[in-house]
This record gives sequence, C-alpha cells and structure tokens, in this order.
Amino acid sequence: MLSEFDLIKQYFKRPRPGRAALGIGDDCALLVPSPGMQMAISSDMLVEDRHFFAGADARMLGHKCLAVNLSDLAAMGARPVAFTLALALPAANRDWLAGFAAGLFALADQHGCELIGGDTTKGPLNICITIFGELAPGHALRRDAAIAGDDLWISGTLGDARLALAGYRKEYPLDAAALLAAGARMHTPSPRVALGMALADARLAHAAIDISDGLVGDLGHILAASRVGATLDVDALPAGPVLAAQPQALRRSFCAAGGDDYELCFTAPRSRRDAIVAAAHASGTAVTRVGTIDAAPGLRLVDGAGHALDLQLAAFDHFASA
Repeated sequence: MLSEFDLIKQYFKRPRPGRAALGIGDDCALLVPSPGMQMAISSDMLVEDRHFFAGADARMLGHKCLAVNLSDLAAMGARPVAFTLALALPAANRDWLAGFAAGLFALADQHGCELIGGDTTKGPLNICITIFGELAPGHALRRDAAIAGDDLWISGTLGDARLALAGYRKEYPLDAAALLAAGARMHTPSPRVALGMALADARLAHAAIDISDGLVGDLGHILAASRVGATLDVDALPAGPVLAAQPQALRRSFCAAGGDDYELCFTAPRSRRDAIVAAAHASGTAVTRVGTIDAAPGLRLVDGAGHALDLQLAAFDHFASA
C-alpha cells in the first residue's frame, strides 16, 4: 500500500531542478519570477463524470488536465513556468499513477513547465491544477481589450471534440475510425502556447480567450468585458477534419458551441493581418478570420453570404444538468 508521501516521491517528485528555488517536499514552494516580468496564474479543476468519463485512459487524462491550464496561459500570451497538482484518488493504483504521470510530464516537458507542489488525498477522482506563467507588463491579452473594427480570429479547428462526445453518448452515429480521430481532439487537446506568446510578445492582438465552453459563450465574455459586439461568420469557422465531413447543420452547431476545443479566439487590428499569419506559421498553428468586432452590442451570427442565421446555441454550463 502506497502512503501519500511515497506516492508523491515515486510518481511526481523529479530530481532535476527547474525554475523553483524550492520545489516539492516543503510546506510551500519558492518560485523566483524573472526580473521585470508579471506572473500569470490560473486554476482548473477536472472532475470525473463531469469533465471526463469514468475509466478514462490515465495517460491521456494526465495530458488533458495540464493542457487545459496551459491553454489559459496561451490565452493571456504567457510563457509557462510551473504548476501545482491537487489530486483526489479513490485508490493509489500504481498502473494508473504511472500512466497519469507519464502523460502529465510529457506535456509539461514540452513547455518547460515544472511541477513544484500540491496535495493528494483519498476521495472521488478529482484533479486540480494551478499554473504559473510570466509575461512582460502591458503585454497580456485581456478580455476587455477588443476594439470595434478588429478582426475576429480562431486558431486551429473546432467541433471534433464535441462530435466525439456525441459519438460516445450515441447521440450521433460515427464509425470506429471517425470516433477515434475525433476523440483525439477531446482527450488530448493542443494548447496554443506558442501562438499566444507570439501574439502578446509582438502586440499583434488586442483581446483573447481560450475556447473551452463553446465559441459563442466564450466570445461572449470578450464582448461583455470590452463592451462591444461582433458579427460571426458561422460558415467560416474551421471545422475539424472529422466534423467537416458531416452535414452543415451539425458543423454549424458544433463549431459555434461545441466546447472542449481549447483553441484561441482573439481580436486584432486589420493592419496586423499579415503579421498574424506569419506568427501563426512560425508557431505551427493555422488561423482563420471569422468575423469582426462591432460597436453595436450583441453577437450577430451570419452565413457565408452575410445573411442572418437563427441558431439556438448555448455554451457549456458547469451547473446545468449533465
């Protein structure tokens, strides 16, 4: 039987030093910010049967729980530095812990992000990460900075994660190959850290948010904070490769309000279009212009010809019935 401290030592304490002056093993970690930089801090909690299925693959779960936090840093344009992990486990299963830690650290190492502390306890499976990043003062991509006349951009593709969920729930028929491909976007999202940093470092974008609960809902947070509106070309939204082969109505719904995409939605001046395309190329991330920020409040959904669409869409609500 693993004790709490043996569990931490065996699966989560790593020998090589990182940015922390003091890491795992004391009452607090000591983190040294780079001179002249601001810290960006975010927390996300993933709960079994709410954010992931019971029995989910441990390695993929380790990846996803850190990816969703890295995505928050990406949305602010921050460079990842370190994170803490609070983990409630029904049992200390060695195989599960080994897989989870492997997925977690594989992604952490890609982004130079060090585990510096946390907590473990027994209970229903619950994973909470607090992540720390840094960026230059005045460079953060805030939600309240969109300006009327800005272009509206999306990174990557949308909708495959929601399509996978529909397949798992038997809401929509998918063959095994399609479900496997769509499921990869749901279980192992790619946080757009390099793109977010490029947008912030060169001050190419005004406002940004990561798309976790569905585009229309998350974009709505930018519009509310910035006191602006937007016109969104729903047919310009970049559908994931599996969703792209599905009927138009499904593409529109899942791209606009699917959730679990962890792409970036950002606004930027028209004058920065070429620079944004170049930054996206350099970061290995596709970007698509999908609309404009308007002075008039509200979100207007249109088709490719500019005609108004009457779509009944809703973002994910953590307190709604599952």
